[in-house]
Amino acid sequence: KVFSFANNINTVDGGPHLIGFKSALTRSVIKYGEESNSWKEIKESPSGEDVREGLTAVVSVKIPGAQFEGNLKGKLVNTEAKALVEEMVAQKLRAFWEENPAIAKRVMAKVADAARARIAARKARETVRRKGALDSASLPGKLADCQERDPEKCELYIVEGESAGGSAKQGRDRRTQAILPLRGKILNVEKARFDKMLSSQEIATMITAIGTGIHDEFDIGKLRYHKIILMTDADVDGSHIRTLLLTFFYRQMHDVVARSLADGATKHHLYIAQPPLYRVKKGKQELFLKDDAALDAHMLNLGTEGFAVRGEGSEPVQGARLKELLERVLAYRRLLAKVDKRRDARVIDAALAGPAFEQQTLRDPARLQQVRAALEAELKAAEPNETLSVVIADDAEHGAQKLAVKLGHNGAMRETHLDHVFVTSPDWAELAKLRQEFAGFGRAPFTLSLREGGGAEQQARNPLELVDLVKRAASKGLEIQRYKGLGEMNAEQLWSTTMDPARRTLLEVHADDVAEAETMFTTLMGDAVEPRREFIEKNALDATNLDI
Repeated sequence: KVFSFANNINTVDGGPHLIGFKSALTRSVIKYGEESNSWKEIKESPSGEDVREGLTAVVSVKIPGAQFEGNLKGKLVNTEAKALVEEMVAQKLRAFWEENPAIAKRVMAKVADAARARIAARKARETVRRKGALDSASLPGKLADCQERDPEKCELYIVEGESAGGSAKQGRDRRTQAILPLRGKILNVEKARFDKMLSSQEIATMITAIGTGIHDEFDIGKLRYHKIILMTDADVDGSHIRTLLLTFFYRQMHDVVARSLADGATKHHLYIAQPPLYRVKKGKQELFLKDDAALDAHMLNLGTEGFAVRGEGSEPVQGARLKELLERVLAYRRLLAKVDKRRDARVIDAALAGPAFEQQTLRDPARLQQVRAALEAELKAAEPNETLSVVIADDAEHGAQKLAVKLGHNGAMRETHLDHVFVTSPDWAELAKLRQEFAGFGRAPFTLSLREGGGAEQQARNPLELVDLVKRAASKGLEIQRYKGLGEMNAEQLWSTTMDPARRTLLEVHADDVAEAETMFTTLMGDAVEPRREFIEKNALDATNLDI
């Protein structure tokens, strides 16, 4: 706010003295900023409004024979006041900038921020578009729009890559499905300034296509598609792109994620497509499977047809019972793989195969010695070429003992402690339970054979090897393809697996716990490095699907 006075009269409508002050201030700031390279990032000179944003000033002049406009004397009309004020202000400001460079730098930064905000707001207004009968030409060129005009029936697929975008455009239902391919990874809007975000071509394209605008211009009523579906590859890069897109929608179009209706209900417009990871073909028959678990289940279905498994001195297991037990073994293997990140899975498996190992065992020296001897014998038989050490050690913290096992692995020694903490953990309890359930196979070794006879019998030393035998038998005659990207599917396959409303699977995106979502986006996507490092260090061993 700038207040102006002439001869102690408040000239509320200004006059030459106020014009001179504003002119001198603007020119002085812009010139100093150009000399100090302060406008490099905004790529244009600030305006007078940028310079005066947040300013409070009083301009008071004493002029003999002052003349005013109107009876209220609200405006000074003496034109000579402009040149006098302009010269004096420019001279004093120039001297002040030179004598106080630190303050000058802060002033230039403040003006640059104001200019950035103004430019960003202008770009936001320019970017906002509404679908209508006459403005379809303003939509992005890469957007393949749908024919339907009712947003309730329209879907927008945001697709990773031009190749997948091409297949999606060919395979879609043109009446209701629009396709917007994105090239590469979009900007991380959690870190980027607003003006930089709007200068991103990919983000500007999305804003225009969706139609709601962003920031102060956001209007959920202008949403052009009531289903926005993110369709990215099932690899690490695809996950990263999906995360960047989720960050954009959560920060800039939150009502698209969770829209509050007049009746208090919440409507969700954002979805994640679930393309298949595997294609299994036998002859002319094709089957698409979502993930590794689905592939394992399919292989067990095939592998248990016509086969029987017999343990040492036990009756053969076949049919539904065989499939049920093998599913338990698969669950056991998956949990072992998770535990292996902290403790050697070979040691855990051997310990579970031996005598009962419970919390009380750690406080019974005689029983613990029996467990130690059995574990050592089991590991020597399973890993005859590896260096092995199994010793009993004290666990003073819990008033008990523990087993410290060192076993060779890839030329190095890997140490695992079977202690109170692990033996009382949920993972140990679940592993022991699963092991008990598939004990229905009987004792090792296990023999896999055809029920009707014929064909060579195959033997497995343990249940984990048995699962591999069954899957290997099931895979004979199968062509198994693992998709690395959406672009590997042709248009018909993409439609039938991922885009057909009758057969597809979509994940609906929610943000029910706002505080948790806020913390997650700030920690993982923000510009503060330390919280992210702490998060990674804490959760590194639980990470999956790493691309190293």
